Amino acid sequence: MAITSILAIYFLFWVMCAFIMLPFGVKTSEELGLENVPGQAESAPANFRPGKIVLRATILSAVLTALWVLNYVNGWVGVEVFDIFERPGHLVLEDEPAS
Repeated sequence: MAITSILAIYFLFWVMCAFIMLPFGVKTSEELGLENVPGQAESAPANFRPGKIVLRATILSAVLTALWVLNYVNGWVGVEVFDIFERPGHLVLEDEPAS
């Protein structure tokens, strides 16, 4: 697998992980016992820390990308795992056992 493909997969995992991590660990002003700023929505986060989200997304996406590349190299999970329909008898190859 080319390094550019690995970087593209890493970027996709990173964006997905960043959006998934957004709601975790965020508290509202009411939960922290703080007063709302005039015009602030009651559901607005009071302790939003983007650096923490970036760090978590970076670590999780690195692990997921490593698993993806290892699966690509070793072939642990392939298309045949998700083949839930039986092939019709006339499409089964000679060297392949019939289901």
